[in-house]
Amino acid sequence: MASHASLTSPTTFRISHVNSLSDEDFITTFGNVIEHCSLVAAAVVSSRPFHSLQHLHAEICSFIDELPVKGREGILRSHPDLAGRAAMAGQLTQESSQEQKSAGLGNLTQQERSNLDLMNTSYRHKFGFPFVICARLNKKEAILQGLSRRLHNSPEEELHTGIEEVKKIALLRLKNLISEDMDSKM
Repeated sequence: MASHASLTSPTTFRISHVNSLSDEDFITTFGNVIEHCSLVAAAVVSSRPFHSLQHLHAEICSFIDELPVKGREGILRSHPDLAGRAAMAGQLTQESSQEQKSAGLGNLTQQERSNLDLMNTSYRHKFGFPFVICARLNKKEAILQGLSRRLHNSPEEELHTGIEEVKKIALLRLKNLISEDMDSKM
């Protein structure tokens, strides 16, 4: 589901407003905090009232951590390949598109794109889900190096690392949606 606010939108909510949203509006607004996983927003809506952005993030993280392995793998599979086919076809969510652009993945040389495609394919083949990294906290060089390095990890290590990256992405997406004002500190 698309969110009401995005990386480029100045619209942010106070935590008091987040707590007053209908369940449906909450799920619509926060449904893509975890890429293509509105189920996560649906699962945490009943945890309201949230005391802060950090409280909401902690509830999301707890829900993810309690999922079985297949559920966590499913969350990773919901992410697109970095600078992959979906990006080339303009089919990324607004959030993913902005995040990948901010990392410089829209400005890959032909050699970098070829290397990334090859590593993405190898990674997906080895682990069964795409490489996930918080693009907003990295630039293309670090992403390429990280992908190359992480290809040598075990499936268990990559499941853990990928989920930790998802949590970073979620926190940054929440920060785009919720203002850190005084009523979120109570």
